[in-house]
Amino acid sequence: MDIENLLKEEAKRVNSFLKDILKQYITYPHILYNSMEYSLFAGGKRLRPILLLWTFDMFDDNRQPAYYYAAALEFIHTYSLIHDDLPSMDNDDFRRGKPTNHKVFGEAVAILTGDALLNTAYEIMVNASLKYSDSLKKHLAAQHEIARASGASGIIGGQIVDILSENKEGDSDTLKYIHTHKTGTLIKASVRAGAILGGCDEKSLSVLDKYAEYLGLAFQIIDDILDVVGDTEKLGKTVGKDAKTKKLTYPSLFGLQAARDKAVQLTEKSIDQLKYFGDTANVLVALTEYLCKREF
Repeated sequence: MDIENLLKEEAKRVNSFLKDILKQYITYPHILYNSMEYSLFAGGKRLRPILLLWTFDMFDDNRQPAYYYAAALEFIHTYSLIHDDLPSMDNDDFRRGKPTNHKVFGEAVAILTGDALLNTAYEIMVNASLKYSDSLKKHLAAQHEIARASGASGIIGGQIVDILSENKEGDSDTLKYIHTHKTGTLIKASVRAGAILGGCDEKSLSVLDKYAEYLGLAFQIIDDILDVVGDTEKLGKTVGKDAKTKKLTYPSLFGLQAARDKAVQLTEKSIDQLKYFGDTANVLVALTEYLCKREF
């Protein structure tokens, strides 16, 4: 399976939908549109939208409703990156190889752009549920998954604990909380929302829940590793920042080799969950292997 080509083709479809949907919701003020567009299309593999779509495909072959949620996820993810890069948070100058939003548009516009992306994501999902009102319960359940992952008990809570843990002695429970909330929770929501929209049963949802939990944690541990040994040009962001800011990471707490071993273990556990679905999960298996075998 040529997973890289599949990802590129899927990303093209997601990008086409994102361009269309953005124009439907904002054209003026021009600087706000330009700022939202800049960060939305600054690069990235569209992992979260693709996870949602490919999970949805396991249960339903009419994916048009799912595209709205895929777009909403990318809006939310992009908002979180803009705010994460701000001087008051991680203070990054580059994201995906380009200057971060606040470096181009200024801090005030960057903050408001993040706010606009987040709120527009909810507009998109609500309008989708109205458009497909015959499946309202599934839409509301999917929205709940994404809202919870985006809020105080999700990425915001994870970001706060991450900030408060800088320059302090950490422990494994705190580290797991940061990783499963700041990163893992939106990955899990992508999988769960896709499955719910597709009409999966409770047993399937439970299996996918574990799959996504393992995947999300492995994904962030690999990010931690790449911040130590990765290449700035390949990653599109500054490496070595975690050590400089004394962030709590798997390599800092357990060492580089132990972090590598943990990432491999979690990857194997996530793939084991997918065996429940047989061949229908082949594309998710290939995606998981691809994501968790990034160079380290």
